[in-house]
Amino acid sequence: MSVLICDADGDLWYTRQEELGVDCIAMPYSYGGEVYYYDLGKNTDFKKFYNAVRNGEVPTTMALNPDEYVEILEKYFSKGEDVLYVSFSHAMSATFDHLQTALNRLKDKYPERKCTVFDTKSICLGAGIQMEYAAELKNAGASDEEILAKLTEFRDRSSVYFVVDDLMHLKRGGRLSGIAAFAGTLLSLKPILTIDEKGSLKVFEKITGKRKALRKMADSVIADLTGTEYSVYVLDADCPEDGDILAQMIRDKRPEAKIVRQTVGPIIGSHCGPGTVGVIFIADRRPVPLAAEAR
Repeated sequence: MSVLICDADGDLWYTRQEELGVDCIAMPYSYGGEVYYYDLGKNTDFKKFYNAVRNGEVPTTMALNPDEYVEILEKYFSKGEDVLYVSFSHAMSATFDHLQTALNRLKDKYPERKCTVFDTKSICLGAGIQMEYAAELKNAGASDEEILAKLTEFRDRSSVYFVVDDLMHLKRGGRLSGIAAFAGTLLSLKPILTIDEKGSLKVFEKITGKRKALRKMADSVIADLTGTEYSVYVLDADCPEDGDILAQMIRDKRPEAKIVRQTVGPIIGSHCGPGTVGVIFIADRRPVPLAAEAR
């Protein structure tokens, strides 16, 4: 049996992470000339972060370096413990190359130890809800092999929808072309974005106007939510009124849904910007993005 760990890119709130007994890798971000490590909200000044972005700060995220991964993993390996790491999407960061470098360096010193990495192929609570599920399985006595088998099926049901307030944040992060960002801003286009089966950001549907986008996201939850076994996470990046509207739209038609409201952390917020609203839940399958030619 391994020690289960997650990372802060999964945005699982710190109280839930502590309740489940999962260790978390704090991930770095920077703004205002300072580097921070996200602690899942425990000591995070969300208002300071989002106010800084609104006032023109351009935050950045960065990969952990191999030395940092060696320090993280050696805490477990030195005690004779293996690691099961449920991570955010490998398609979204080079940090996992650095993780592999660290593991190669540790192999000679700890030849019997292993770190198994499960790629959730998602981010934010699309990854976090899988981390939560893995911890529940582990706490119920499941073996590593059982957890991995169940996660592989569960991963394909993790549904993520979100809409950003300003497409230029995605452009700066390399997630959207300059032309698309400029045209979308002019046309008040609010494309609903999702994460595909490869763990990449894709357009789910093109919508004009934020209220219509919220309605479409709510309708997707209403139609596809499988039941009440898992939470429905409604997130906002410093726009709680919009998040509350989305939550109420869902609640009106699916009053049995276990809705959890949460703030988007600064790691994800660095890329999507303030005003973003999203919903994450478990369905029968992941959303199907628009075909490339339709985008």
